Amino acid sequence: MAAYDDLMAFQRDTEALSQVAGRLGWDQETMMPEGAAPQRAEEHAAMANVMHSRRIDPRVGDWLAKAEAVDDIAAANLRHIQRSYDRTLKVPAMLAAEIAKTTSLAHRVWATSRSDEDVASYLPILEKVVDLRKQEADALAAGGDRYDALLNDYEPGATGAEIAAMFAALRPGLVDLRAAILDKPKPQALTGTFDEAAQLALSTKLALAFGYDLNKGRIDKAVHPFSSGSGIDVRITTRTNPTDPFNCFYSTIHEVGHAAYEQNINADYLLSPLGGGVSMGVHESQSRIYENQIGRSRAFTGWLYGQMRDAFGDFGIANEEAFYACVNAVSDGFIRTEADEVQYNLHVLMRFDLERALIAGDLVVTDLEAAWNDRFRADFGYAVDKPSNGILQDVHWSEGLMGYFPTYSLGNVYAGCLNEAMRHDVPNLDADLSRGDTMAATTWLRDNVQTHGGLFEPRDVITRAAGTAPTEAPLLAYLTEKFSDIYQL
Repeated sequence: MAAYDDLMAFQRDTEALSQVAGRLGWDQETMMPEGAAPQRAEEHAAMANVMHSRRIDPRVGDWLAKAEAVDDIAAANLRHIQRSYDRTLKVPAMLAAEIAKTTSLAHRVWATSRSDEDVASYLPILEKVVDLRKQEADALAAGGDRYDALLNDYEPGATGAEIAAMFAALRPGLVDLRAAILDKPKPQALTGTFDEAAQLALSTKLALAFGYDLNKGRIDKAVHPFSSGSGIDVRITTRTNPTDPFNCFYSTIHEVGHAAYEQNINADYLLSPLGGGVSMGVHESQSRIYENQIGRSRAFTGWLYGQMRDAFGDFGIANEEAFYACVNAVSDGFIRTEADEVQYNLHVLMRFDLERALIAGDLVVTDLEAAWNDRFRADFGYAVDKPSNGILQDVHWSEGLMGYFPTYSLGNVYAGCLNEAMRHDVPNLDADLSRGDTMAATTWLRDNVQTHGGLFEPRDVITRAAGTAPTEAPLLAYLTEKFSDIYQL
C-alpha cells in the first residue's frame, strides 16, 4: 500500500491546487476588476504550468506502476489518475500554458465584443483558441478522431459518432413536437417589471428549497450563470432581468443542481479524484432534472406561484394552472439558456455540429458567423437579429470548451432516464413538491447519483440509477406527455 498511499497524498495536493485554479476563474467572473485581466491571464498560465508539472511528475508514473487496487475505491482512484497522467503526458507543457493564457484573454475579448455587438473584434482570438485546441486534439488523438479526444475531457468514454446517432434519434421528435405546439395559442405571458432585490431574495429561497448549503457556498451575479468548486466550497452565480424573473429563478435552480451534486458527494472522497462530478453529462443531468422535471413540474410551480405573489403582489397571472403554462411556454427565441424544454436541445445540436466541423477543419472561424446564422434560420425559421443573440451569446468557445456543448443534451437524455426511475420509486412525489418540499426528489438523486462522485464511469452511474442503459426514449416520452397536456395536442 506504500505506493498507493504516497500517490494519494501527492494527488490530494494536486486536487487542492486545482480548486485554487478554479477559484481564480470564479473571481474573474464575479469580483475581479476589469483592468486586472492581463495579470489574471499570467496567473492562469502559471497555475496551468504547475498543474501540468504535477500531473506528469515521474513519481506519479512510478507510483501507478507499483500501486495495487485493494478495493473498488482504490481502483477508481487509480483509473482517474492513470487517465489524467496519460492525457497530460501527451500535451506539451508550453501548449497547455498557452491555452490557459489565451482562453483567459479571449474571455474578456468575448465579453467586450458581446457588449459591443462586434463579431470582427472577437474572431481573431477565437481563431487562435480553435487552432490551439486543434493542436491539443492532435496530440491527444495520436491519429484518431480529434473531436473525440476533446469530448473525452468532459464525457469520458463517449464518441462524437455515438452522440450524433443519439441526437439524430432525438431530433425528429423534437421538431415535430415544436411544430405542433407553435400552431396552438400561446399561454399568457408575464408583463411588467420585477424588483431585482426581490428576485434575488426569492432565488435564494429557491436555492435553499433545493438543498443548497449556503454555509459551504454563496450566490453571486454573473453575465453567464455557472457553478464552481467542489466539496465544502461550492459557489454559484445567477443573473437578473427586470422583465423576466424566471431567468433568475431557473438559472439559480439549474446551478444549484450542479452545486448540490458536488456538495453531496461522499465526504470521504474530498480532495481525491473521486471528489468531483464524474462527467459534464452526469453533471448536467442533475442541473436539468432540478430545473425542469422538478422545478417546472405542475406541482412545484403551484407552490412557486404563491411565493411570487408574496414577493411581487398580483403580477397578472390569474391562477396556478395559468402560471404552470406560463413557466413552460414554448415560444420563439434566440438564447439557448432561456430556451424552453422542447427547443433547448435544438440549440445544442446546432452548436455540436458547428464545433465538430471547426475541430475537423471543415469549417473555418471566419465563416462561423454565416454558418451559425444559416443553421439557425434552417432550424428555427427566422433570422438572427444581432450577434449577442447568435455567435456571441455563449462563453464556451472563448474558453476553449470544444466538446462541452453536447453534454448539455446528453444531460437532458440522462435526466429523462433518471426522472422515469425516480417517479417509479417515489410515486407520491408531487404531493411534496406542491408544498415546495423537494427532499424526496433530491434525496433520491443524492443516494442514486450524487454520492458516488467519480466512483463509477458516467454511463454506469446512469445505468445503475435508472436500471437501464441511457436512451433518448424517456426524455421524448416525458416531453411529449407534458407538452401535449399543456397545449392540448
